[in-house]
Amino acid sequence: MATTPPPTTTNSKTSPARSVLRDTTFLRLWAGTTASGLATWALPFVLGLAVLHRDLGAAGLGLVLAARTAGFLVAVAVGGVLADRHSRRAVVLWSALAAAVAAPLLAAGLGRSLVLMTAAAALAGAGQGACRPAFQALTAETVAPDRRQQANAAMTMAVRGSTLAGPALTALLAAFLDIGTLLLGIGLLWLIAALVPAKAATTPTDPATAPAPRAGFRAEFLEGIREARRHPWFLAGLAALVTVIALGYSATSVALPLISRDRYDTQWVLAAAMTAYTVGALAGALVIARWRPRSQGWAAFAGLAVYGVAPLSLMLPVHPLVVVAAYAVAGIGIELFNVPWFTATQREVAPDKLARVSSLDFLVSYGLAPLGLALMAPAIDTFGVTTVLGACAAACFLVPAAAALTPTARHFARPAPTTTD
Repeated sequence: MATTPPPTTTNSKTSPARSVLRDTTFLRLWAGTTASGLATWALPFVLGLAVLHRDLGAAGLGLVLAARTAGFLVAVAVGGVLADRHSRRAVVLWSALAAAVAAPLLAAGLGRSLVLMTAAAALAGAGQGACRPAFQALTAETVAPDRRQQANAAMTMAVRGSTLAGPALTALLAAFLDIGTLLLGIGLLWLIAALVPAKAATTPTDPATAPAPRAGFRAEFLEGIREARRHPWFLAGLAALVTVIALGYSATSVALPLISRDRYDTQWVLAAAMTAYTVGALAGALVIARWRPRSQGWAAFAGLAVYGVAPLSLMLPVHPLVVVAAYAVAGIGIELFNVPWFTATQREVAPDKLARVSSLDFLVSYGLAPLGLALMAPAIDTFGVTTVLGACAAACFLVPAAAALTPTARHFARPAPTTTD
């Protein structure tokens, strides 16, 4: 299989001549991805409102959200295989439709049947999981290689923007609409995700060539793992990303509310820090949309390591504005990693295996994140919050630095094969 040479060294200020935002096909894909991201974010928030309205108990909320997570983890692996077997656009359509169907089922079970709500949440999670690798591969089909970094930055800006504006919008709607109607609105968002994206142009196949027989599902999934192993930078990046999510992000998620309450005696620090993180991520996406560092892999790993300043700021008795600033810097850094990471995966991985490799990315990072959250509170109770935050900050700094030493990590690319006469 042919390999892709590392990118040529160019001035870091150069950028694609034509904006991807002028491409109607991409804009439709962007709109569908944005709708799916907003629907994904909105569901746990709306279910939390149901607990406040006493339509759902706290134990029931935990069960429903756990079912959604389980559905996601199963379907993201299945969806990766299906998106490499069949049309990526078709996988987006049917998975988003499945999530759309789950919304009225959740509304029907609200306050009546926890069993129905649990099953519907699993279906919603399955739809969400199956569409993620398909959307990732569809971006590579839709956007030319020289504009994919800009496209991925636009995608992540939509997600961060939804996170920033979503709470206020949902709270506003909740003042006028009941929980069942809000759930139906989530179903409408999934319908948009299913129907709005256009079909990407595909290369016609030779009609004289008979289709090769397909291997079994397990064999195709393992083939995706083998493809991932061909790229040392990908495995190193995945290990660093999981470390930051499972340790750094989990530690700050548990410790920030405690420190906001106990050290600063206000919830303002919690709200301001989380808002600053999202604003920082938006700024990071804006920067990386046009910045092309000479050593993009090293720059990306440096951005990922910057997340360590968030747990570090919580260790020290600093002014609360220092904590807010640290979260803003962490947000910038995480997108300086995410956007080149997605772009390199779309560029370097074999196109017919891209969805499976992307599903491996989502499966590992999303699968281990709940484990980190579950273990963080007992660890804080056992060793103390300062010790845990210090260890997690050190891991955030050291593991990406070690990953950057991996062969091929400097450019997120395999070296070009040498040729002989």
